[in-house]
Amino acid sequence: MDATAPATPLFTRYVGIDYSGAGTPASPLPGLRACVATTDAPPVEARPAENPGRHWSRAGLAAWLTELLAAGVPTLVGIDHGFSFPLRYFDRYGLPRDWPAFLDDFQAHWPTDAPGVRVEDVRRGGCGDGAARMGEARWRRPAEIRTGRAKSVFHFDVPGSVAKSTFAGLPWLRHIRNACGARVHFWPFDGWHVAPGVSVVAEAYPSLWREAFPRGTRTPDQHDAYCVAAWLRRADAAGSLPQWLTPRLPAAARADAAVEGWILGVPPE
Repeated sequence: MDATAPATPLFTRYVGIDYSGAGTPASPLPGLRACVATTDAPPVEARPAENPGRHWSRAGLAAWLTELLAAGVPTLVGIDHGFSFPLRYFDRYGLPRDWPAFLDDFQAHWPTDAPGVRVEDVRRGGCGDGAARMGEARWRRPAEIRTGRAKSVFHFDVPGSVAKSTFAGLPWLRHIRNACGARVHFWPFDGWHVAPGVSVVAEAYPSLWREAFPRGTRTPDQHDAYCVAAWLRRADAAGSLPQWLTPRLPAAARADAAVEGWILGVPPE
């Protein structure tokens, strides 16, 4: 085989999403942004088709993503919020180390995908049972520690926090998973190895790549979505995605990360 031959891309479309936990599921949010790239074209911002002048809501974005992923085009999606919790959380509440079961249990206590429900409504006891499923702000997953800067998914009310986005976004991951079934691989929970032609949804952390791409006139939220899509596209074109999708973790750490999750692009050591 010619060592200089270009890599064959694993995907043909790349989606970067900068998430927001503000408002209700139906609230249009300026902080919720999506960019789409293809093997042939750099990222461009995606807007709601019914009203391109408006911002996405979480419900609208989930519906769009579900339709996009159901189309059968191999797509890699990077979303900027936590996909799971530290193992301490599972142990505290006696939960099985099973990600789909975790999503079901979390949504039952934090129904932040329900109409009119804000994260703060559950957090302050107005609905759901958030107090029965909370962790500690000092708990971080190994992938978060490896970034050198990511905060805990339980660290609310501080600059750079992803807690609210995570608590708002997890039920929508469940929604997309239930709607798409085996057509979508949620990495690494469905396995570290991805079958050819299958779309993948993974946790992303834009701060890893923000400085690698000129911001231009984009807002910070637009740029975060852009640089996720741009990095995914670039890594696939360079043939480096397989090494990021199968990081060389020790066996025990790999087993833990299959429950806690891993952030795509974070080196294992």
